[in-house]
Amino acid sequence: MSEYIIGVTGGVASGKSEVTRRFETLGVVVADADVAAREAVAAGSDGLAEVVRVFGPEALAGDGTLDRAAMRRRVFADAAARAQLEAIIHPQVRARLRSLCAAADGPYAMAAIPLLAEGGGRVAYPWLDRILVVDVPEAVQRERLMRRDGVDEALAGSMVAAQATRAQRLAVADDVVVNDGPLDALDGHVEALDRRYRALAGVEVPSGLL
Repeated sequence: MSEYIIGVTGGVASGKSEVTRRFETLGVVVADADVAAREAVAAGSDGLAEVVRVFGPEALAGDGTLDRAAMRRRVFADAAARAQLEAIIHPQVRARLRSLCAAADGPYAMAAIPLLAEGGGRVAYPWLDRILVVDVPEAVQRERLMRRDGVDEALAGSMVAAQATRAQRLAVADDVVVNDGPLDALDGHVEALDRRYRALAGVEVPSGLL
């Protein structure tokens, strides 16, 4: 059972997955908000039933699952609809993440929450002991999006602008990893943070990590 929980967040294309993958290799369980969000509206779930009640049967694809493309178009164009959808999904995601982290074996647990700053920060997640922000300049985010997703500069800029600002994310941070260099530079950052988190959790650091 993990009693010490770290929230991990960062903007789109910041490299959150690269960071959490390195923690996982050190024996840390990472609960993913994106996975929890999909589970919240999986076929047959109470969450999906509530989405259909609020948005109508057109929220469903032909196979009875959530029509994610249609809902994405709908909520992107309508802030009120987006708020309604988030009100259905977010409480379930928070509960699922907390449950997974609390049940995790390991020195501490992590909850990967891409929209932590947008979703209420510490007020919405009072059970997080620390928050780690993976930070990159916005210009790096745009360049990575253009290369990764094959989008043009205007769309990449819109994707970055749709999220919390860099300053808003940094405002909730206890710890920051700047990921604007080569990926292997992350190893040292993660190992140092792992030692810190083990100490804060009251767990002995293995000799191989000293």
